[in-house]
Parts: sequence; C-alpha cells; structure tokens
Amino acid sequence: MAPAPPPPLSGRKRRIAMMTSGGDSPGMNGAIRAVVRMVIEKGCEAYCVYEGYEGLVQGQNFIRKFEWSDVRGWLSEGGTLIGTARCMAFYERPGRLKAAKNMVLNGIDALIICGGDGSLTGADKFRAEWPGLIEELVEKKELAAEQVEPFKHLNIVGLVGSIDNDMSGTDATIGCYSALSRICEMVDYIEATASSHSRAFVIEVMGRHCGWLALMAGVATGADFVFIPEKPRAGNWREEMCKIVARHRQIGKRKTIVIVAEGAHDQDGNKISPDMIKDLLADKSGLALDTRITTLGHVQRGGVACAYDRYLATLQGVEAVKAVLEATPETPTPFIAITENKICRKPLVQAVLDTKEVAKAIEAHDFDRAMSLRDTEFSDIYESYMTTTTTDLNDAMRLPPQKHMRIAIIHVGAPAGGVNAATRAAVAYCLTRGHTPIAIHNGFAGFVRHHDDKPLGAVREFDWLEVDNWASKGGSEIGMNRELPSESGMDTVAALFKQYNFDGLFLIGGFEAFHALSQLRKAQEKYSSLCIPMTLLPATISNNVPGTEYSLGSDTCLNELVRYCDTIKQSASASRRRVFVIETQGGRSGYVATLAGLAVGAVAVYTPEEGISIDMLAADIKHLKKVFREDSGQSRAGRLILINEKASPVYHAKLIADMIRQEAQNRFETRDALPGHVQQGGTPSPMDRTRAVRLAIKCIEHLEKYEDRADSTILGDPMSSTVIGIKGASVVFTPMKDVEEKETDWPNRRPKNEFWLGLKDVVDVLSGRPEVPRPESPLLGWKAKDNKRGLI
Repeated sequence: MAPAPPPPLSGRKRRIAMMTSGGDSPGMNGAIRAVVRMVIEKGCEAYCVYEGYEGLVQGQNFIRKFEWSDVRGWLSEGGTLIGTARCMAFYERPGRLKAAKNMVLNGIDALIICGGDGSLTGADKFRAEWPGLIEELVEKKELAAEQVEPFKHLNIVGLVGSIDNDMSGTDATIGCYSALSRICEMVDYIEATASSHSRAFVIEVMGRHCGWLALMAGVATGADFVFIPEKPRAGNWREEMCKIVARHRQIGKRKTIVIVAEGAHDQDGNKISPDMIKDLLADKSGLALDTRITTLGHVQRGGVACAYDRYLATLQGVEAVKAVLEATPETPTPFIAITENKICRKPLVQAVLDTKEVAKAIEAHDFDRAMSLRDTEFSDIYESYMTTTTTDLNDAMRLPPQKHMRIAIIHVGAPAGGVNAATRAAVAYCLTRGHTPIAIHNGFAGFVRHHDDKPLGAVREFDWLEVDNWASKGGSEIGMNRELPSESGMDTVAALFKQYNFDGLFLIGGFEAFHALSQLRKAQEKYSSLCIPMTLLPATISNNVPGTEYSLGSDTCLNELVRYCDTIKQSASASRRRVFVIETQGGRSGYVATLAGLAVGAVAVYTPEEGISIDMLAADIKHLKKVFREDSGQSRAGRLILINEKASPVYHAKLIADMIRQEAQNRFETRDALPGHVQQGGTPSPMDRTRAVRLAIKCIEHLEKYEDRADSTILGDPMSSTVIGIKGASVVFTPMKDVEEKETDWPNRRPKNEFWLGLKDVVDVLSGRPEVPRPESPLLGWKAKDNKRGLI
C-alpha cells in the first residue's frame, strides 16, 4: 500500500501545484512567483512540479512544497527555474495514471500549467480522465477508497507561455514580447551594417504555423518585405518582392531587410527558404544586391523578460489562482487571456481548437480563414504593414484627386517612444492614399514663430526617404515641446491654419497635446479655419491621457525603468542588506511606479493618487526591520521601494531613504536613486512601435471620413475632434468634448477613473507588504479654511 496522502486542508483551502511545460519562454518565472505567493496569501499550500509532465509522472522530489521566500528574486530570471522537459510517458494512459497517483499522494487537486497549446491540451485531457484514473488506482489497490475520497475532482487552469504568440483567443502570450524585443534588437544592429555596405539581409525568425514574430518585427523595424505562413503573397511573390525592393532602392534606400518566418511558404504550399530569397536578391540579372542570411535561432528565447511579459505573467498568475479557487467540478477548463488591455478567462478547449484550425486552414490553402482566426490586432497590423511597405506602389488604394487632403502632423509635449514610428506610418498612409502630409516642426512654438524661416521653415511637406528610417528611432524627429496654442496666440494659430490650407490635424503627444486639442476644439466656433477634423494619438511615458488606457511610450519607459531597477537590485543583492528608494517619473499619475513595481517586485510603491503619510512610512519601516531581522543574509534579492516624483510635496526619495537609514540603526543600509530622463529615452519598444503604426493609420482613416468639411458639419459632429485609445478590450475613438467633461481630472492632469488603480493591491500582496495606514484625503477650499478656524 502506498503512503497515505496528507489530510485535506480545512474549509476551502487547497493544495495547488504550479508547472511549466513545453518550450521555455521569458516571464514563466514571474508566473510561478505570482501563483506561489497568491496561493499562500489565500491560505492554501503551494507546490511546484519540476521538469513539467516528467516530474508529475516521476513524483517524489520532483513535486515540492514552496514557501513565500522560495520565489524571491525570480522575476528578473529568464527561462523557467523549475524546468521543463518532453515526457513521452504522459502521452500514454499508464503515465497519466502515475501522475494522478503522485498528485493524490501529495494531496494536490488543482494544477496551474504554463505552456503552449500542446501542454494545455494534455492538461485538459488529464482532467477529463481524472475520475477514471482515480477509480483505476482504487481497483488496482494502489490507493484505498478513503484515500482518494477528497480528490474526486481535478481543477486545471492554463497560462499560455509561448514566444510564438500562436494561441487563439488571446492578444499576447507570456514571452512573446520579450522574444520580439530580442529580434528587433538584432535587426536594429544588422540595419547599421546593411546601410554601411548597401547590403540586403534575409533574417529568419521562429514561427512554424504562426507569423506573429515575423510580422511584428517587420512592422517594428520597417522591413522591406515579410513572409508569414498565414498570408502568402498572392500571385508571383518573386516579382512582387523585387518590385518593392527595386522601388525602395530607386528612391535612395541603402539597405534592404527581408524577414521570413521559418514556416513561410507560397500559395501552393511550397516552402520559401532564406536561401531562395537570397538567390533572388543577389541575382546578377536582377537586383544584384550583396545579400547575407542571418538565422536568429534560440537567441529569441533567451534573456530576461521585458516589463510587459513580467507584469502580464504576474497578473495572469494571480487571476489563475482566483480561477482555481472559484472553480466547481463542472467549470470548463479555462485559460487566462488578455484582449487589448483586459485580463480575462476563456474556455481552453475552444482556444486550442481554434489554434489547430489555423494550421488546418494553412494546410488547406484557405489563407483568408487562417487570418480570420487570428486576433483583430494581427489583421490590423498586417494591413498596416502592407500600407507602409508599398507606399506609392498600390494604385488601388489611391483616392481620386478631389478627395485628397492636406494633413498637418504635430508633436506636442515631452518625448516618448513610438512617436516617430507613428509619424512614419501616418506619412506612409497619406502618400499611399494621395494625401499631402505636412510636418509642423517644434510644436506650436515652432509653428507660430518659425513657420516661414529661410531656407527651411517649420512647416514643410514630408519626404518619404527622410521618414522611412524612423521606425526604430526614439525621441521626436520633428521636435516637440509643451507650448499650448493659447500661449502661442490662438489668433495667429488660426491665421496660419488658413494660410497653409490644412484639411485635417493629427496630434501626437501627452497631456499637453490633449489640452491643445481641447483649446483648438473650443476655438472652432470663433475661427472658421479651425473647423477641420482633428484627432489625438496619446504618447507619453506617464500614460495619463484621458480617453485611453495605453499611451505610446509607456511600454518603452517601463522597459528602461525595469532594466535600471534590475541593475540597482543587483547591487542591493550583492550587499545583501540594502534597500534602494527609486524615484520614478509619471507626473501626477502613479501608473509608471505601479506597473514597474509589479515588474520588479517592489516592497512598496508610493503614488500621487494615494499619497504618503508619516504613519504609512512608519509601518513600512517597521516591516523592513522585521524582514531584515528574519533574513540573516542568505537571500540574494535586494529590496526596492518605488516612489512617484509627485507622490508627496514633502516625502521625496532622499528623505525617505534617510528616514529608513536612521531607523535601521546600522542593521541594514539604504540608498536613493533617480533614473531621471533615462525613462524617456532609449530605443522604442516593439510594442510601442507596432501599436504606433496600427493606431496612427486608424487616426488618418478617421480624418478621411470628413469629405464634407463645412463649418456646420464639423461643429455639429462631436466625432470631428477625437482621441483614439485602447479601453478594455477595444480600440475606440472618443469625442474630445465627452472626454474633457466626463473623464478628465484637470487639476491633476490625469483621467478621473484610472484603470490600473487596483493593481497596486497586487503589488502589495505579492511583496508581502502588511496592511498600512492610508493617508487621509486633504480638505479643500472653504472646508480647509473653516477647519483651520475651528468652525467645523
């Protein structure tokens, strides 16, 4: 007789196991950490299964109970620290029987699995067979009936860990943006040498049945041509590629980049290899380009997770534990997905079926169906890419002359990653449609004071060769500042709109751009020249623009900040007993501090929305003293506190660090650190680049709808002045009037309802921060005065 399983836990407490399976992906360790700590927080017991399904079959030391401190420092580690391995035994029923027995012997009746569609399919099959496996174990007398009584049902929740992003039903899988970052980094390096020698490079990336990595890399780097399995080029791909590359060379491009997914093929199903593409580009009777091949291989899997994959894995891990605890025996097996910006649960079986349907559709050469089974963003990005790479070549997209518009593009506010990529996409779309894109250099200040400078004024038409290499450039190539139209002079601004005959205005920027659009909209009743369609694409590292949950640049900022914090944490870890207090940017919005706190495992995060009080600081210092008293120095993880720059007018990073140092009484050390404008700089992240392209093209498409630009039409249509944004699971245009009046906290320059506020509780829970006293809301206006006078 086998040893008896541990007795069931009291009440609704469970023993929940976490496992990684299939190919590793960056972010898996973040998911493990979140699951383990959330399970413990809920009063349950956490287990980890080492080496995937192999560990489940082997049992014994492969299944280990985890404590809170066992996952400290895991967020910044690449791969999976509990291992993953192929397991042929699990494919057979005897192997699954062993796995079931090992789970019962450990008292486990719930499993959270992070892996690809194959791993999750196996898990769902395991769950379906569970009652039969338990019965068989009793029949074979490997377990007694009373032993298995508490384990009649198995609950399973899936997390999708895959660099290919090949699971239907979710916009992103854990690890895909880290892999994309690696690809874009390599392509950016290759571009420099390609341009120097006027060479062509063919770059092969992973993706047997899914072209997500190839497509997104093509968009993010401005590649000349992309091959993906879902959408082979119609007709003669050789002729089409040569035509596009020849055109790009004709206008003066010195480099040619072709990105090909490993599963690429033509419409007849014949494989398209990098060598075939190279031979075509190098053909002496054709383009005759000096061509090289680079296969990136497993470098795409390696390295630490980017900020997005860290907080995605963390939030999905937390949601997975909630799903397990809320599940009943009848609940269909879910997996945790993200749609645009919303974490949600979806049926696993249907997602796996849809994923397999993509491969079947590709094999059947039904490529339209294959594209339809991908998420909306994939299709949007593909259309956007085709627009930007075939600029001036697609006559079918060109509008008749009477519909051509003069569209002004202006950057307002502080620099943010993705601004140039958005501008490049907008210019490409305008040129493809026959519009005239016009650059307003250096914001409204440049517009008013330098519009007619000689030899070059601040207002001039875009040249495609100039903007074509902007896809990966940070900052703003046409310049931006915070000056508002009212400060420049609304009379002058309106007169210049008339002088240059603008038909539409596309603003890119942060809260200042939002404020500028508000002023221009309100001035339309007075100035006829301002009665044109206008739209804003939010771009700010602070992510504080009302009307959207995502702003260009916020992902780049988080990547830079997380990289900085990882470096700082290494110092804190090496000295063992050290706390760093790091000041983040973000204005009066705590978004950056909170999301970075999630991604680096901060001990505490201070935001303007909540504020800071002396009681809160005292409680946090008391907690730190307790942590270091119980930690004798074996732990390798340093500790970080993040504070937003405007969290308090009194308690800044240095003061808090000094207070902690004073109270520590030499038992541990404290330092403050200010990353400053590092958070604004750097190469834009792939997410910011790809979303910039997608959203910018949608903005110009919106402006195009206004063929009738009569004053009465513009004034009578609230949608003529809009802000584009991601809200929940949708991309939406919202009328500026509504956003100004209903969604904007003007004094604090942020949205009234910030979607991320609940995430701060997750930071606190996963860091083990105890409940601390929260600051009181300040009295304002007459209440404050009367209170000081003792009248209330």
